[in-house]
Amino acid sequence: MKRKWTGRVLSALPILALGFSAIAKILKADAVVQGMTHYGYPEHLIAALGVVELLVAIIYAVPRTAFLGAILMTAYLGGATATNVRVEDPSYMATVLLGVLVWIGLYLRDDRLRALILQSRNRKGAVPANFA
Repeated sequence: MKRKWTGRVLSALPILALGFSAIAKILKADAVVQGMTHYGYPEHLIAALGVVELLVAIIYAVPRTAFLGAILMTAYLGGATATNVRVEDPSYMATVLLGVLVWIGLYLRDDRLRALILQSRNRKGAVPANFA
């Protein structure tokens, strides 16, 4: 039970980070508009990026779709990391850390993912029955 709660807490961190960021983008907060312009994104795309960000966080937060959400969140955070690296902003480490937390949190809270990883370590190429 402690493992699941630890996973939920670790999963909540990227959900909250993306959620707050998404809301700021949707509301087009001045700091966000300035920041996104600095990164080279046109202002008319900011709200759309916020909607995508919010949807990804919601998909990850729902247990039934969390695995898909982890993949989408990793992709989104990968893009954010690449953008930060491109403009030589050292804050890229935050997006890398959030990406790691996504998978550690999911691993700890999802028995199916843990079984998949553990079983694949024991027998190469094997897939648990509940994934087939």
